[in-house]
Amino acid sequence: MKNESFNTIRLAVPIIIGELAQMMLHIIDSAMVGAISYKHLAATSLVISTLNIPLVLGIGMTISVAQMVSMAHGQNDSAKVSHYFYNGFWLCAVTAIIISLSLVFGRNILYHLGQDRDVVELSLPFMTLMGLSMIPMLLFMTLKQFADGLQYTRTAMLLSLCALPVNIFLNWLLIYGNLGFPRLELVGAGWATLITRTLIFIVLGIIILRHKTFSEFMSLRYTEWKYNASTMRSLLKIGVPSSLQVAMEAGAFAITGILIGTMGAVSQAAHQIALGCAALTFMVSMGLSQAGSIRTSNAFGAGDWPKISLIGKSTLLTGVIYGVICAVMFIVFRNVLPTLFNENAEVIALASVLLLLAGIFQISDATQVIGAGLLRGIKDVKIPTYLVAVAYWVIGLPSGCLFAFVFDMGAPGMWLGFIVGLTLAGVFLSVRFLKKVK
Repeated sequence: MKNESFNTIRLAVPIIIGELAQMMLHIIDSAMVGAISYKHLAATSLVISTLNIPLVLGIGMTISVAQMVSMAHGQNDSAKVSHYFYNGFWLCAVTAIIISLSLVFGRNILYHLGQDRDVVELSLPFMTLMGLSMIPMLLFMTLKQFADGLQYTRTAMLLSLCALPVNIFLNWLLIYGNLGFPRLELVGAGWATLITRTLIFIVLGIIILRHKTFSEFMSLRYTEWKYNASTMRSLLKIGVPSSLQVAMEAGAFAITGILIGTMGAVSQAAHQIALGCAALTFMVSMGLSQAGSIRTSNAFGAGDWPKISLIGKSTLLTGVIYGVICAVMFIVFRNVLPTLFNENAEVIALASVLLLLAGIFQISDATQVIGAGLLRGIKDVKIPTYLVAVAYWVIGLPSGCLFAFVFDMGAPGMWLGFIVGLTLAGVFLSVRFLKKVK
């Protein structure tokens, strides 16, 4: 089991670094735009929040490529790998275009979210560019999932890291108007993101098409790169439930943020601080989930159930150990972490309470995302989607509302709902996986 844990962690590390690099792009945009004015910062936050659920829906669809490619690779079927790659790419391309056009033509919804009118006016052109940038980003993610499915994770990681200085430089040129470029402010950040995402998609595409690592699969394009309705259905059977699972969790957190926002600025600020810290630790759990899912899918393709069991149990154990470490860190440093974000005494006091609660659900958060990934690896997605819906939307979110508004516990009450929902999801999904392999 120790060796399997090590193999999963080794595969997960580049995935985790890549995910953190993508998160840093948004943080960099916010920091550089925030230097202009607080309204520009608010506009950035509004657009990124609005994009969150469509983005995770698109990423959920790309996950199907990694799963099917990994399974075919486990069967040592290079032709099937190439075939799944081709059909998966076009499925994700259509998905990306639909999401992008929906965001661009539906951007006026920002007027109906009760936001400051000046902030909305600043947001609209930025929303258009960020909506368009969803196409190269999701296409990059599709190529990344293909490479990840073959357990070549470092290339996409390196490109994600290279994107950071490129984005910073383009921001410096276009936001502030340096070196003779026009000062575009928030629009400049949008152009910088669009250009950066397009560049890394093109570079990764060239690498996959021309590098010898992938030549075994690319050489089959003349026979295997054909549309197949049955293949599309197989990809959708993985992609749609995966998208829904991720979106339901993201949606629950988004609704919670809106409800906490009704409690006042102090509660909202404290919530954002605690949520930001929890989101950072979640990226590691997500990386472990994706790595465990890829390795499980590969073993599933080979029909090796003892290995599936060993990979799954070792990944869950790794997740529990990681969750315990995070829990201890949050609890010990709960009074220190908020001071890195804010100096208001009320915000710091409330954020420290929320970080204590965040520490409690670290184990649940790790086990639920890993459990979902392992079940995807064995193509079990339909029932887990229902289980996730019950955990978050039938029990977790209503429990949070009960604690917050009926028992008058405020923001901590909503976070108790997080604990309930995440714990149930972790138990449901982990138990289902263990029963499946048994």
